[in-house]
Amino acid sequence: MLNNLWSLSDMRVVFMGTPAFARKSLEKLYSDGFEVAAVFTQPDKPKDRGMKLGYSPVKELAVERGTPVFQPLSLKDGTAVRIIGDIRCELLVVVAYGRILPAQLLDLPPMGCINIHASLLPKYRGAAPIQWAVLNGEKETGVTSQYVAEKIDSGDIILAAKTPIGDEETAGELYDRLSLSAAELLGKTLDVISRGQVVRIPQNHDEATYAPPLSKEMSPIDWSQTARMIKCKVRGLNPWPVASTVLNDTLLKVFTVSTNNGLSGKEPGQIVSAGKHGIEISCADGTVTIMELQLPGGKRMAASEYLRGHTLL
Repeated sequence: MLNNLWSLSDMRVVFMGTPAFARKSLEKLYSDGFEVAAVFTQPDKPKDRGMKLGYSPVKELAVERGTPVFQPLSLKDGTAVRIIGDIRCELLVVVAYGRILPAQLLDLPPMGCINIHASLLPKYRGAAPIQWAVLNGEKETGVTSQYVAEKIDSGDIILAAKTPIGDEETAGELYDRLSLSAAELLGKTLDVISRGQVVRIPQNHDEATYAPPLSKEMSPIDWSQTARMIKCKVRGLNPWPVASTVLNDTLLKVFTVSTNNGLSGKEPGQIVSAGKHGIEISCADGTVTIMELQLPGGKRMAASEYLRGHTLL
C-alpha cells in the first residue's frame, strides 16, 4: 500500500500503447482529467494499398489532443529511459504497447508502472490473449490490471474484471468489448492507487498459460476435429488471419459457421450438402455449415450467394 495520497488531476502520467484497444484507455485518461505528459507508441507502419505510413490509433488521439508522441525503434538503447526520466511523471501506464519494457524503466515513476492486460491473469499471458481465449473455447475471460514486472505479464495483480464469452462471439467482437472493460478497469485502478489503497496480489506462476502471436499458418481448418473446435477456430481467427479451407481447388476464407449434431456417414472434410443454408461439411462428431466466406481478392458473402455461381455437388 502506498503512503502518499494523490489527487487524480495532479497525477502526471506517461501512456504507452498502440492499437485501437489501447486508444480506449487513453481516452479514459483524458476524460478523467489526468495530465498525460507524453505518449509512446509503435513506429508508423505502411497501410492500405498505397503503403503510405499511417498513425497508430493511439498516436492519432495523442496528436489530436496535442500530447507529445515518441516512437522509438528500440527501448534498449536508453533513449526512452532518458525521455521518461526527464518528464518526471508519477506513473507509467501501459496498454497493448507491443514492446517489453526494460528494467530501468520500471523504477522511474514514483507510483510505479502498471499494465492493463486482456485476460484473467495468470492465464493467457502474451500477445494474443483475446484470440486464444476464443480459440480454446473458454466460457469467460476478462481484463486485469497489474504492476509491470521484468517477465512478461507476471507482475502483481491490482484488480480484475470478468466477462462471459458469447457462443457466437468472434475475437474481433470480444476485442471491442474488452477495450471498453480495460478503460473502465484502468479508471478504477488509478483511483485505488491515488487513494493509497492498493493490495498487491502475487500471481500463481504455476497456473500461468501463454497466448503467442497468431500467424497465417494457423488458418487451414482441420476437418478431423470436432464441430465445436472448428467453430472456435473460425471465431478465434476472425478478423485475422481468418480460418480457411479448400473447396474444388479454390482457397476460401471462412468467417461464419454453424454446427450440427449427428454423424453424416461421410469422411471428415467431405461435403454433405450445399444450398440456401450454406455448405455443410463432415467433421469428427457431426457437421459444420459454412455460412459466410470470401474468395481470394473478393468480398465477404453468404455461402448461398457463392453457390449461385459454383457447383460443389
